[in-house]
Amino acid sequence: MTIDAIHYYPVKGLTAQRLDHVQLMPGECLPQDRRFAILHRATHFDLANPVWKPKTNFLALVRDEKLATLDAVYDAESAMLVLHRNGKAVARGRIDTATGRLLIDQFLSAYMDGTAAPGPYKLVESPGHNFTDIPDKAVSLINLASVQDIERVTKAPVDPLRMRGNLHLAGLPAWAEMQWVGKRIAVGGVELEVFKTTTRCAAVEVNPHSGERDMALLKALKTGFGHAVCGVYARVVAGGEIRQGDAVRVLD
Repeated sequence: MTIDAIHYYPVKGLTAQRLDHVQLMPGECLPQDRRFAILHRATHFDLANPVWKPKTNFLALVRDEKLATLDAVYDAESAMLVLHRNGKAVARGRIDTATGRLLIDQFLSAYMDGTAAPGPYKLVESPGHNFTDIPDKAVSLINLASVQDIERVTKAPVDPLRMRGNLHLAGLPAWAEMQWVGKRIAVGGVELEVFKTTTRCAAVEVNPHSGERDMALLKALKTGFGHAVCGVYARVVAGGEIRQGDAVRVLD
């Protein structure tokens, strides 16, 4: 079993950034994963006293599929976010600054106008907080063999990026990860504790490239497998560096 790919999502709802390697810290998400989120007008979020809120409080693919028509390129060193549409840069800003965030806010408020979430929109961050789909700080794992097994039901290719996971794993049987809950795994020099399976929402039905709702994946999961699960969440127990290609093994 190996790590096939490493991804993080600097802005909740926008596209992934791929990494060759990353340093993980105990009790934390991937560095800068879901560091930023886009609030809509109906949400109140106290940046000085952040508490976890469900994804419906932010722009997210589960409701706002038009986000997937934007290709987001984020440079972690400079905190520069560039949004592309059809290969052309349409907005850019240093999102660790108020001015840079305002440039992105203004573009998104115009571009996403008319979608279900009421505008205007505001890109936010709160130091130490991650805008994740669950209250826990975790790393999400996707078994590529499980995704491939779903294709038996859909009879069409399923892009694993639909699952928006952090680590894509190769070399294990389909659905083997479901048996990892309550166990620890070693990933390179890092130790993770798997604590929860990942129940999927309608976001997985959105094509991560076109923004179209083009695949009834929730129905495929429920009719084909009797559940709506794909992937697991794990806590970082012992930190360290992981790299693409690192071995993965179950410890207990």
